[in-house]
Amino acid sequence: MRKLIFMVFIALGALIGLISATNSDWGTRLVMMGVGALFGAPIGGALASIGRKGRPLEWEENPLPGSGTSSKDLVANYWRDEGHPPFAKPGESEDEMRRWDRGISG
Repeated sequence: MRKLIFMVFIALGALIGLISATNSDWGTRLVMMGVGALFGAPIGGALASIGRKGRPLEWEENPLPGSGTSSKDLVANYWRDEGHPPFAKPGESEDEMRRWDRGISG
């Protein structure tokens, strides 16, 4: 049924192209039919839901896999990072822990 809807919209686009160039020569008619079919194909594909999957895309869930900022990466590396986000783990000594408190003049 989906293919039928898709083919109908391609044919409908070609028919609209043919009707729009009725008073022209056959070369122009064929070009307009091709343009009409070209515009009918994505409309028919969208209405027939061709190419649509039922699962979400992976990049929506994890934009940069392995970057360490997604919730999956934070859970996987929890014990290594001790619960801190990557590159935000405080140092061991008192001086390292206060290094950003000094400001630019240091």
